[in-house]
Amino acid sequence: MTCYVENEVNAEFPFEIEEILEAVAGAVLEQEDCPYEAQVNLLVTDDDGIWELNRQYRQVDAPTDVLSFPMINYETAGNFDGAGEDMDCFDPASGELLLGDIIISEDKVREQADKYGHSLKREFAFLVAHSMLHLCGYDHMTGEEARVMEQKQEQVLSSLGITRDNG
Repeated sequence: MTCYVENEVNAEFPFEIEEILEAVAGAVLEQEDCPYEAQVNLLVTDDDGIWELNRQYRQVDAPTDVLSFPMINYETAGNFDGAGEDMDCFDPASGELLLGDIIISEDKVREQADKYGHSLKREFAFLVAHSMLHLCGYDHMTGEEARVMEQKQEQVLSSLGITRDNG
């Protein structure tokens, strides 16, 4: 797996951003039985930066915690069969599956970690897991979809030992 990180706001956390990204993204892809080596891009920005992107791409005039821009159109969430038929989904240089882009607001990581009473690492890892599931075709538009995503997020974080108590 290849992870590219752009930290445009020079966010500093008590963990290595790329290490958490690689661990969580890898765990999600393992959980989803992704048959390909994959590539993910992460942009760490602030509330102003994510607000602008949210307005531009989703027509939502407010900051958010995380945005996900998948490169693959899934017929069924977590089913990578369609990607194998679409060579545009693969990096021609590396052959890796281009999953998409994750954008995280440093401000929201700090705010939500404080609000929910857990560590910055746990909040950051949660947002990566959440976004990775979007990059794998999952959504949370219905109650059932939300339950599936929540279960999968918790399974990934627990498998890495990143819990609300010690993460």
